[in-house]
Amino acid sequence: MKKTEKKLILIIEDDNHIAEGLKLNLSLTGYDVHIAQTGVSGLQKWKKLNPDLIVLDIMLPGMDGLSVLQNIRLEDERLPILILSARNASDDKIKGLAFGVDDYISKPFNLEEFLLRVERLLTKTSWYKKDDEAGTNESDLSLNIYSFGSNIIDFNALSAECKRGKLILTEQEIKLLKLFIANRGKPLSRSRLLEIGWGYSGKITSRTVDNFIVRFRKYFEKNPKKPVYFKSIRSVGYIFDH
Repeated sequence: MKKTEKKLILIIEDDNHIAEGLKLNLSLTGYDVHIAQTGVSGLQKWKKLNPDLIVLDIMLPGMDGLSVLQNIRLEDERLPILILSARNASDDKIKGLAFGVDDYISKPFNLEEFLLRVERLLTKTSWYKKDDEAGTNESDLSLNIYSFGSNIIDFNALSAECKRGKLILTEQEIKLLKLFIANRGKPLSRSRLLEIGWGYSGKITSRTVDNFIVRFRKYFEKNPKKPVYFKSIRSVGYIFDH
């Protein structure tokens, strides 16, 4: 396989034998390969390395693969992600697809099939990049605008139009808003919001989440004391109702 430059692949897998075996075979094929053995370290390496593809196990210590997937998709919708898991349950596949996984292969797997799937995903990504360079994705900009009530959020511009006028939002505010919108109508616990929104898997104070909710209510609610969109659910967490 001829390559003009090495593609960087990040393997997030806690089984050292499997991870090293995949690294060896992918390296022999011509890829630059890195390994992370936990969900949290995987997120850290993803941000540091900016890989071209991620191979992701579901069963990870601390933060599971599906939470890692959701966290990444809040910031990058196009990075190809291949789930590699011992689980063969249809529920896991459905959740993975719903959260934005590109491909799914169950252990044990055929090595040649795995390498072909990796090559296909990377080829598909190169098409996207060519389209972006040619400016053919301009019509997709409308997908980055979300409105509810009299509020309008522009994810591209990191801004919002609301009762307070035009606001410039922080990257973390945008990330949490995307998480709420993607799960609209579904209760989200504080721990889940912390895990997906920040990548934390340990005991982190829930006050962090509460402060952001207070801020969102000031921005987007007509009466912050009687929220219509960002509602509290006692003993659970919060729900975005729209």
